[in-house]
Amino acid sequence: MTVTPAATFCATLVDTWIQSGVRHAVLAPGSRSTPMALAITARTELAVHVFHDERSASFAAVGLGRATGIPALLLCTSGTAAAEFHAAVIEAHQDDVPLIVLTADRPPELRDTGAAQTIDQNRLFGPAVRWFADPGVPDDAVAHTWRAFARRAYQMSMGMSPGPVHLNLSFREPLVGESAPLPPALASLAVHPRLTLDEPDLVALAERLDTHRGVIVAGQGSHPAVLALAQDLGWPVLADQRSGCRTTHPCVIPAFDEVLRHPRFARDHVPEVVLHVGKPLASKVTAQWIAASNAFHIQVHPTATWIDPDHQVACRIQADVGAFAHALLGRSNGAKNTPWLTRWRRAGERATEAIALVLDEHAGLNEPRIAREVVATVPDHGALVVSSSMPIRDVEWFGAPRDHLDMFANRGANGIDGVISTAVGVALAKPERAVALLIGDVAFLHDTNGLLGLVDRKVNLTIVVIDNDGGGIFSFLPQRAALEADRFEQIFGTPHGASIPALAGAHGIPAWPIEDAGDLVPAMQRAVISPGPVVLHVRTKRDENVALHELIHRAVLSMLDHR
Repeated sequence: MTVTPAATFCATLVDTWIQSGVRHAVLAPGSRSTPMALAITARTELAVHVFHDERSASFAAVGLGRATGIPALLLCTSGTAAAEFHAAVIEAHQDDVPLIVLTADRPPELRDTGAAQTIDQNRLFGPAVRWFADPGVPDDAVAHTWRAFARRAYQMSMGMSPGPVHLNLSFREPLVGESAPLPPALASLAVHPRLTLDEPDLVALAERLDTHRGVIVAGQGSHPAVLALAQDLGWPVLADQRSGCRTTHPCVIPAFDEVLRHPRFARDHVPEVVLHVGKPLASKVTAQWIAASNAFHIQVHPTATWIDPDHQVACRIQADVGAFAHALLGRSNGAKNTPWLTRWRRAGERATEAIALVLDEHAGLNEPRIAREVVATVPDHGALVVSSSMPIRDVEWFGAPRDHLDMFANRGANGIDGVISTAVGVALAKPERAVALLIGDVAFLHDTNGLLGLVDRKVNLTIVVIDNDGGGIFSFLPQRAALEADRFEQIFGTPHGASIPALAGAHGIPAWPIEDAGDLVPAMQRAVISPGPVVLHVRTKRDENVALHELIHRAVLSMLDHR
């Protein structure tokens, strides 16, 4: 083969990214991307994952970034293939997921000429990237700049606000070539996050935290050290499933959403200080309670992302969360020697008891039970990916805290885009561990291309599909009562009538019907140790699901009334 600048350029970029720590690349087939595809597949240090569909490829790359904290390389050819990445780029942008997006492009002389498979890819993803660059057609004259270019792309993706970068790479034919010797490697230095607060800041914060009426809200981006701080302060922790703090720790309050639906408890336990670590929770009830509290609201997050949807934050701190929590240990009395935490714990325990009683009385398959049992059944050190819409809420409302479980969800834009593909990416990050996905039928149908080739990827992925033949979450909205049944079904219920087992079977994936409440846990226990993917198909009914949620809410209210 002939030595070409494009081959050397791509090999240099890939070599630099490997030196930086990149270990995964996701490719969608295409011609114009050949130089980069050859450079990527030439390196044994990279695990290469090929997806037929660019949209699935992009969400798999998001899943890899979520699970590893390191950007995956995401490559496609020119034209609308690049446009298919947009939804995943937005998700990565809004949820601080590192990602290096590589779109191949025609050279300048073929742009804006009607050339086949050519669109305007300049700043294709708008403001949804941390950095955009179009370095032009590779030229040996500037080879000395290539490693710095690659390093900048990596560092921009991993910076103070991690996220996607977009490199639009123009290649002339011939697209197949051989690399010349690479430019010399650059010296590297690993820099770790550090606490940015000085001693006067810590003293002022400690004084503010020295109150018994405080709560810690832990979302994605939190750190287990927060639990040590909570115990030191004697404060309750309201932790979502992505925080890494929703464990069996004595400060973690189970069923806190249900607890805060009780008017008297919510009124009697208004905090003076809210320490919010990480991203917002899914619980609307909790967000409204915090917004109405007029508490001094401290927001701590490791990235530069601005998080203040209710315009309540009084003090915003960008810092490594673990270092922040450790630095404040022993500086405040908090709620020590008060009944504050005990009252919260007792309320959480009684709410959990009420939920269990209702589910015991309603022994059939239902969505709260499914969420609860899926969370409890994933093996220790496994992972659970949860779809937006009702699954994420049911897991937060009814899933009991537990240890040794990583949870992931696409909550940057709160959409149902690419959920299967994201779970595939999470599974590819650590193929040896058990991964489960809890997903609704509409989200499943939205991303069936994520099943393409899944049986050959050698991952252990159990997909639990809750099938209520339509958009179940809309049955909880005022539209359900305001509209006639037929019109509601047409616009919101949107029954599809699709056979999910048949779709799974078309991809060679076994689909096990779950027809009795006692079948789900044994089926999951078999599925998570079975090689390859398995779909567990569970049918529910939307109206019955709404009624059961309302019954649980009433049962918790009654239980807390008699505390």
